[in-house]
Amino acid sequence: MKLDDTDRPLQLGEGRISGYLSIAFGTLSVLAVLCFMFPDYLTTPSLRVGYDLVLMRKLLAAGMVFSAGFGVLTFVLNRQKRLGALGILLTVLAAYLGGSSVEVGPRYDAPGFIGLDWFILDLLASAALFTALEKTVAHRRDQPILRSDFWHDGRYFIVNHLAIGIFLFMSVKAMPSLFSWTVNAGLQEWFGSLPGVVQFVAILVTADLMEYATHRAMHEVPALWRFHAVHHSVERMDWMAGSRLHFLEPLVTRTVVMLPAFVLGASDTPLLCYIVWAGFQAGLVHSNFGLEFGPLKYLVATPLFHHWHHSSEKEAIDTNYAAHLPMIDRLFGTYHMPRDRWPKKYGVAGAPLPKGMLRQFLYPFQRRQPPPTV
Repeated sequence: MKLDDTDRPLQLGEGRISGYLSIAFGTLSVLAVLCFMFPDYLTTPSLRVGYDLVLMRKLLAAGMVFSAGFGVLTFVLNRQKRLGALGILLTVLAAYLGGSSVEVGPRYDAPGFIGLDWFILDLLASAALFTALEKTVAHRRDQPILRSDFWHDGRYFIVNHLAIGIFLFMSVKAMPSLFSWTVNAGLQEWFGSLPGVVQFVAILVTADLMEYATHRAMHEVPALWRFHAVHHSVERMDWMAGSRLHFLEPLVTRTVVMLPAFVLGASDTPLLCYIVWAGFQAGLVHSNFGLEFGPLKYLVATPLFHHWHHSSEKEAIDTNYAAHLPMIDRLFGTYHMPRDRWPKKYGVAGAPLPKGMLRQFLYPFQRRQPPPTV
């Protein structure tokens, strides 16, 4: 079978690398300018207070230079000039909107936010880190960076990461009204007095227990599985694959997972550290990173551990639900991680899910029997 353009390894000199980089930096430059223009609507409050504006402007300027430079390179190579032209146009748009000299917009005291700045930082950090890891120690060395469905999962990455502000805002608003009866002032005062490291560990353990229960329910309750099946429809694993989630799933799981931290009254710093760690580990366990981590793989979730969860092989079905701590699966009898091999097949068993974000969004609401199994 002939590989299409998205499943063919990137090669120097053909223009695709420079073209894609030009578009990527151009897009991020436009988004960064918009963050300067509408900070209350588009940026994350907990991150906003720590920004160095001078440094942020320098990074924006660098992004615009990279976008224009890679765009020009496509013309020099006389390859993929359409990609380069699009990247240059995005750079021009960013400059037209104000570029690195854009003024910070007025404050609106907005009740919610989109979190566009988190999306930009997360995309840059994740792409740089996990691409390097996957190319350095790849599990499947024949799998290209732009593997099949990469752009499909990329669209999920954009939608779900841009919606993180909505998820967090709704969670924060819902918890006091729905779970105020769980609040104990004495417990929260005691927990708040604990060292930050202890709070972080407590948040990690309690959050993963909630994650385990929710995750297992999504596999064992047919109505919930139809939503979670979207995530398991991934057939080739890499760091981007973890973003393929039905829009309603993270809305529920984020609320449930953050509930213990709300009840305990966790301090801001340990809580932020957990959110960053959870994001990093989510990318890591889905990645095409072949390092097995030695004895550490029995303590924390690794790619090997989570790849078995995504396997469609019979022995792996309904195993490895924990997001962070494999010990939880050992405790409840759902642990499966052979020492000598990785899974060979991924995805759902049975009829495949429909292609496309809209079709996959509508899939759980359609009556279709029998539903696919993992």
